[in-house]
Amino acid sequence: MITTDLTPGSPCWLDLGAPDVRATAAFYGAVLGWEYEPMGEVEGEDMEGGMFRKDGKVVAGLGKLTEEGARSAWMIYYTVTDADATTRTVEEAGGTVRVAPRDLGDWGRMAQYNDPLGGQFAVWQPGKNAGFELADEPGSLSWTELYTSDAAAAKEFYSKVFDWRFGEMELPGGGGTYTLITPAGLPEERMQGGLMQLGKGDLTLTDGRPYWHPVFAVADCDAAVAEVTANGGSVQMGPQDAPGVGRLAVCLDPSNADFVVLTPAPD
Repeated sequence: MITTDLTPGSPCWLDLGAPDVRATAAFYGAVLGWEYEPMGEVEGEDMEGGMFRKDGKVVAGLGKLTEEGARSAWMIYYTVTDADATTRTVEEAGGTVRVAPRDLGDWGRMAQYNDPLGGQFAVWQPGKNAGFELADEPGSLSWTELYTSDAAAAKEFYSKVFDWRFGEMELPGGGGTYTLITPAGLPEERMQGGLMQLGKGDLTLTDGRPYWHPVFAVADCDAAVAEVTANGGSVQMGPQDAPGVGRLAVCLDPSNADFVVLTPAPD
């Protein structure tokens, strides 16, 4: 499970670059019950970015998509103690730097990367701000997932960068093997995500490149999916029941940013 103690190697933040900030804020408000808090909004001008809150607690960020040719997508950040040292490790392990380490005021220090096959992720070295304030509750991040064309290469790379521990489970119906991710030094119940090997032809959102996406907990998967489609999004898979996991659906927002909604199975 993801928690807000934000130990090294665990997810601590996520943000979304969107072409239409106002419309995107309204979409996630309807689907996940989020309230949008713009930063520095000027009356009469488009909102450029801000924070999402759930029950008053910060859960994610939203900003204007400005990178030319980039697709709208969620970026997941992982806690590190030294962003500069992590950057060196990323490069030594075959990854590349998208955004070099930089300070965001006294909030903290961030960097963004590509893994060797092109999967994008980021790190956060906390300052005054450690990250999100709510996790593993309805309307917040509850899991992270990587779709990749080479699971073995992904495990080798991310184990060097984060010292993650991996476990394997067989998917039902001969669906292959799913790899479970746990931060170093934490017990198995602190599993935070997984990675799954798919053919490049299945990675249509990114033209064959790997990609991370968030899984958001919801109280009612079917109700959340109804809001997705009613507010201009679409559904790639589901809703369907996953034994021992819960009821889930893979969704796209109106700008084709992918995410999953999950109602966890009862304990």
